[in-house]
Amino acid sequence: MTIQEVENKIQTTEAILIYFSGENCGVCQALKPKIQSSFEINFPKIEQYFINATQHPKIAAHFSIFTIPSVLVYFEGKEIKRESRHISVDQLTQNTKRSYELFFN
Repeated sequence: MTIQEVENKIQTTEAILIYFSGENCGVCQALKPKIQSSFEINFPKIEQYFINATQHPKIAAHFSIFTIPSVLVYFEGKEIKRESRHISVDQLTQNTKRSYELFFN
């Protein structure tokens, strides 16, 4: 995985969630399935992409990820949402809902 591959994925996907996590991050491991499930149920048209920031520090740095877990949401290549560290799944879902409805309806 390279920075260019991730950038290309963002630019060629209508809507995408990128989840940055780490190998030794218990919060990351606990939060990932909750976010994944919430987005599959509420936002089926948003593709999900998971990046291990520990294994790919240059990619994390390119996206200004300085803490994990971090979630970035893009619509048509534009970042519309960024959450880090203390992430509420309910709040992330609520904040993404309006943009999702405007974009896909």
